[in-house]
Amino acid sequence: MSQSTLTPPAVASPRRIAALALPALVVLTAEPLYVLVDTAVVGHLGRVPLAALAVGGTVLTLTAWLGGVLAYGITGRAARRFGSGDRAAAVAEGVQASWLAFGVGVLVALAMQVGAGPLARTLGGSGEVATAAAQWLRAAALGAPGLMLAAAGNGWLRGVQDIRRPLWFVLGPNLLSALLCPLLVYPAGLGLVGSAVANAVAQTISGSLFAAALVRERVPLRPRPRVIRQQLVLSRDLLVRGVAFQASFLSATAVAARFGAAAVGAHQIAVQLWFFTALVLDALAIAAQTLIGAALGAGDAAGARALARRIALLGAVCGVAFAVLIAAGAGIVPSWFSSDPQVRDQAMVAWPWFVALQPIGGVVFALDGVLIGAGDVRYLRNLTIVAAFGGFLPAIWLTYAFDLGLGGIWAGLTLFVVIRLAALLLRLRTGGWAVVGAVR
Repeated sequence: MSQSTLTPPAVASPRRIAALALPALVVLTAEPLYVLVDTAVVGHLGRVPLAALAVGGTVLTLTAWLGGVLAYGITGRAARRFGSGDRAAAVAEGVQASWLAFGVGVLVALAMQVGAGPLARTLGGSGEVATAAAQWLRAAALGAPGLMLAAAGNGWLRGVQDIRRPLWFVLGPNLLSALLCPLLVYPAGLGLVGSAVANAVAQTISGSLFAAALVRERVPLRPRPRVIRQQLVLSRDLLVRGVAFQASFLSATAVAARFGAAAVGAHQIAVQLWFFTALVLDALAIAAQTLIGAALGAGDAAGARALARRIALLGAVCGVAFAVLIAAGAGIVPSWFSSDPQVRDQAMVAWPWFVALQPIGGVVFALDGVLIGAGDVRYLRNLTIVAAFGGFLPAIWLTYAFDLGLGGIWAGLTLFVVIRLAALLLRLRTGGWAVVGAVR
């Protein structure tokens, strides 16, 4: 897609925003939809496999978060270069990001072969849950290189506003995996490990497709250590932000596990649904990253600020719609993932908080995308640290100390999101994030 065919970002209409957000929505939801299928398939194996999936899946989510951090950083940088008229430079960012992503993915795959057991015991305690979680982790981690390559590929392709190829590169492999999962778990007799194998297959195929897209660009593919180091330095704020997120969610799973298998199984259902709705709402953030980065790269700060306000409003509307749907499904949805009555009862403890989070989260995720697209990641880093270590984590561990159960854990998550909402709205009003230029 050439620069001349694009709608100017500053005057992007709701239709233009939707044209970027809807394909991103499919890409974003493909992986969590697979995880929901995985949760439903494994949930009917029994309480212990479901709890093991909760523990193992939480650890592997760290890799997905690292991939998301990389994708978001590359989207903003590539979009600014693209907005300034230099598509080749935008693609070059993707080449170096892909080398970085592949290296991280290989390290994760190797580390999990050694560290899966200790990690599973730390989060899930000793016993059969930890043993099963470690087995799942070792198999699932083999897909980490593909997962990371796909994240980098999504980043640079979004930056150059190529909205079609990521759609097929992610959707196809995940549909294949959704078909493989029940076959490997039940007829093939692999049980819990079958779900991990299906996951790794999808991630490997997806990463290979994104790598092939770079080859077809006919740009130099050799690694440039200096550029990779620059990307690491420029991404450090997003990495620190991601670590704060992961510390929070790992702690929440660890505390839920100490309330018993039913509680951690219910937490797995609720938190995976939360991740799913968050990523759906995050489609607006992807559009924001692309359009805000391109607007600022083209030198239009006033247009970027107007676009940010429009995207925040759209986030609120989408969040309210999700809240209505989730509230209506309260008596039905948990039974899709577990036949255990204790697990379903525990899921209902978290449900009111889950509903309340949707409108707040819709605005927060949209504004996250605005600031990431603008390169204002230091502010996001500081905000996330304050919200996590000053709000979420104290609430989580007080929940454990006073035996407040899942209600306390989800109250802490709500506090985490509310703190971020207040600070993001303040930042939006000041306008200090709107700095023009090809690279911030």
